[in-house]
Amino acid sequence: MRNVMKSRCARLVPAVTVAVAVAFALPVVCGPAFAAPAAPGAPDAPSAASGDEPGTTLLPPLPVRLGEDNPCTGASDRTATGAAWSQTTLGLARAQRITRGDGVTVAVIDTGVAPGVPGLSGRVTALDGADGDCVGHGTFAAGLIAAAPRTGSGITGVAPGAGVLALKGTDDRGVPSVERVALGIREAADRGAEVIYVGQALRTGRAELTGAVAHATRRDALVVAPAAPDAVPREEKGPDGGMPEGPYWPAAVPDVLAVVDFGPNGVRQKNAPPAHEPDLAAPGSGMVSVGPRGSGHYIGSGASLAAAGTAGAAALVRAYRPELTAREVSRQLLAAAYPSDTPRLDPYAALTVVPDRHPASPAEPAPAHLPAPADATPHRRSLTVAAVGLAIVLLLGATAAVVPRGRARKWNPPGTRPRSSPTDR
Repeated sequence: MRNVMKSRCARLVPAVTVAVAVAFALPVVCGPAFAAPAAPGAPDAPSAASGDEPGTTLLPPLPVRLGEDNPCTGASDRTATGAAWSQTTLGLARAQRITRGDGVTVAVIDTGVAPGVPGLSGRVTALDGADGDCVGHGTFAAGLIAAAPRTGSGITGVAPGAGVLALKGTDDRGVPSVERVALGIREAADRGAEVIYVGQALRTGRAELTGAVAHATRRDALVVAPAAPDAVPREEKGPDGGMPEGPYWPAAVPDVLAVVDFGPNGVRQKNAPPAHEPDLAAPGSGMVSVGPRGSGHYIGSGASLAAAGTAGAAALVRAYRPELTAREVSRQLLAAAYPSDTPRLDPYAALTVVPDRHPASPAEPAPAHLPAPADATPHRRSLTVAAVGLAIVLLLGATAAVVPRGRARKWNPPGTRPRSSPTDR
């Protein structure tokens, strides 16, 4: 009998060990649905759009700036019929079942916003000539923020119920200026915008833009800006072709939510300009949105587009939790972000995680620039699973050794003679 027990336990321990190994792997395999980062510097994978990959549909690229002799960006004759990869990554279908951002105004300080574009029609208020968008970047960003889905296309903005307030931050060629951007931030705050998106990353303007952001913060408006430019002009590169590393304004202002981009494979595009101290990462490569004319779509990449999606997420939070201040909305987006080297935007979690309304020091609210959380929770969970699994293996090993000996001694304590039974006599 003892030999039979040993044989059964010997078979049982390896089986349990395999089961524990599988249990240990489950938190990794079944974790949040984010693409695993590829090797640093790896090129982006093709952008998926539910059967409408931009590479397949050949969507025209969105220009960042126009040369002096270039005509204005025309209408695209191609439409992406499926949803963009970014919509799936951000979980917009779930988030928009909670709120669509209705009642919130998002200011777009960029190249302008064309008000008659399908998906934005009837929800754009343009100031000081911002209804003309020769480049198309501002209209594209506004679409990422607030475009509503329409028949024949699954492309949608993050907050399709929000209103858009358009202001100029550049000239007609797309060249930004510190004065335009600073004035736009102040005017947007005075007009009641609750979220202010800035589409440019400027090398200068610290004093002017810090003052403008302070003005917006006093009026409870959250400023969102890219932590890197989409492209660096040739004249701003170093002699060896190297790109500047920042800081960039207004993203470097402490009360601004600074955003960097990532692509479908979880990393930035190869040769993307380096980001300066980003607070948050969001989809920004292979993005699909509307153009300044017509009903077709364009494709674009850059940190400015990641910032646009983040501004849309801020609009969702402000619509669903109107009691939160601008600083609290920023903290909410950061606290609910998916842990990574740079926390990754998660609109659904930002809407469903209960916010902490009581910081450690109420007299000194935390600024938007918070330290990136470490990947501690998954690590602790894996250690716990491993410890439990090891305990089970040790327990079964002890059982395999003790049970046969106990049976041999008729379960008497060591050093005593086994009691005889009638069958032993």
